[in-house]
Amino acid sequence: MSTANASPLWEPEPERIAQAQITKFQAWASKNHGAPSGGGYTALHRWSVDELDTFWKAVTEWFDVRFSTPYARVLGNRSMPGAEWFPGATLNYAEHALRTAETRMDEPALLYVDEGHEPTPVSWTELRRQVGSLAAELRALGVRPGDRVSGYLPNIPQAVVALLATAAVGGVWTSCAPDFGARSVLDRFQQVEPVVLFTVDGYRYGGKEHDRRDVVAELRRELPTLRAVVHIPLLGTEAPEGALDWYALTSADVEPDFEQVPFDHPLWVLYSSGTTGLPKAIVQSQGGILVEHLKQLGLHCDLGSEDRFFWYTSTGWMMWNFLVSGLLTGTTIVLYDGSPGYPDTGAQWRIAERTGATLFGTSAAYVMACRKAGVHPSRDFDLTRVRCVATTGSPLPPDGFRWLHDEVREDLWIASVSGGTDVCSCFAGAVPTLPVFIGELQAPGLGTDLQSWDPSGKPLTDEVGELVVTNPMPSMPIRFWNDPDGSRYHDSYFDMYPGVWRHGDWITVTSRGSVVIHGRSDSTLNRQGVRMGSADIYEAVERLPEIKESLVIGIEQPDGGYWMPLFVHLAPGAELDEALLNRIKQTIREELSPRHVPDEVIEVPGVPHTLTGKRIEVPVKRLLQGAPLEKAVNLGSVDNVELLRFYEDLARERG
Repeated sequence: MSTANASPLWEPEPERIAQAQITKFQAWASKNHGAPSGGGYTALHRWSVDELDTFWKAVTEWFDVRFSTPYARVLGNRSMPGAEWFPGATLNYAEHALRTAETRMDEPALLYVDEGHEPTPVSWTELRRQVGSLAAELRALGVRPGDRVSGYLPNIPQAVVALLATAAVGGVWTSCAPDFGARSVLDRFQQVEPVVLFTVDGYRYGGKEHDRRDVVAELRRELPTLRAVVHIPLLGTEAPEGALDWYALTSADVEPDFEQVPFDHPLWVLYSSGTTGLPKAIVQSQGGILVEHLKQLGLHCDLGSEDRFFWYTSTGWMMWNFLVSGLLTGTTIVLYDGSPGYPDTGAQWRIAERTGATLFGTSAAYVMACRKAGVHPSRDFDLTRVRCVATTGSPLPPDGFRWLHDEVREDLWIASVSGGTDVCSCFAGAVPTLPVFIGELQAPGLGTDLQSWDPSGKPLTDEVGELVVTNPMPSMPIRFWNDPDGSRYHDSYFDMYPGVWRHGDWITVTSRGSVVIHGRSDSTLNRQGVRMGSADIYEAVERLPEIKESLVIGIEQPDGGYWMPLFVHLAPGAELDEALLNRIKQTIREELSPRHVPDEVIEVPGVPHTLTGKRIEVPVKRLLQGAPLEKAVNLGSVDNVELLRFYEDLARERG
């Protein structure tokens, strides 16, 4: 159990603690709002959830949130779902994202990097000018507050400009990455009926050009609500007939006009990959995202105007929206468009070096791939400016913590974070003033009453339970699109514990206040009444050099039995012979317990993932229980549908 960690892997120096924004915030909130002056983060967090209204009022004052119309109170209604934040207030997200242009005009707001790895800056003044020009053109096209604007775009500066211009006019942004196929994009965009579509002609990935003009043509045919299509010639092709030219729309020198919208006015629509039916179209608000991201990026990530913020992501993942919000803190954000491992596994470290990144965010999978490939970041790259490496997507295994500590720097803040598309933020993770223990997230976020509950709703400490949040967060969805009675929203999070958000992860809240994530609760292994997280098994098995990736599923049998197969995707040249089979089982038995040892180990051609890189456990479980493919998973959300057919065939063979 993680709480057996005797001593931390890393502790911040006293000077670092003193300089952290969160320390300064606590001292200021103590003087002005009754926050505790002592007790460090633990006391501040307790106050933030006990005095929720006061805490969020303090956040808006500390970050100088500009309300063009004042709010009547912080929380008009506390119920979940349906919490009402800052009723009466009006503001604009894009206005806050661009206000650093007033003081740091010629400094870079964006650093754009493609697979050549040479950064191209876009200044705050230039970003603001382009947003002003495009916002005026959107208004001229008839885009009004509440209209949806969509982007089929890679992680390029134009995507940031389009998002901010949409927010400036009060439109609702939504995006997909160009590696999504037409059906997958349409499953998302057709739900929200966009009036404008920003597109590229193609993208570059892994040293190759990928032409997407046929997909764009299909999107135009299948989205009848479009009034305009804007062409960005990333590969240098001419605009198709009837499309507008990006450069013509962004060439004017126009001061942005920021539509002042209600606090709960929709800002963007994100999509959860969904296991059945269409992806959930999750709507988050301008004000909710603004204050949640100021808290998360300014206090938890400790970002400010001297920082450079790089997170490897695509426009189809919530981390891209989170990255763009780095602008709210005056931070320079790094946009990388390309393969995470091109031309070699060390690519992301090279980008961090060349952009001077101070916070480098990546996936746990990338860290483990670097470890396996024998990458030596500190030997091969100058990473002296990197003070924090943050990971998400899946739990960072203990070996990942050790590897970052040993191979990047001993004085490295390692922030494993966990949240979700559903809130576009973190439930738990980075705290610059707390120690880091191997395998653990540092603490729950401020204002987030994160708990671990048993099935009856009893809080647990040092035991595995359901991740719940017992108070509202500003960035929780204001609704799902096309969910008029709110039933789909309610059933997604509030069905198990009425009035309490249940996220669907197994977690342990330790007695020291840290958090351990064990994997999805709806695919959690439950043998002989003992619940186990799949992440623990992956961490043990994937240390073996022969195992490229693995997938473990637990299936309740009709006769009351339980079948737990482990699927392994082998490294090139490896063979699942008796010796390897025994080593897999022995490793699991020794590192975890005999209960964790699978009933069968089965070689597979690959492990299927969502388009954002998460292993697909629940749909595979449903396939193995006999569900047909089209009912077990939303096919548009899967990176390789053919891989799922293996599991479908296996279910058929097993009868």
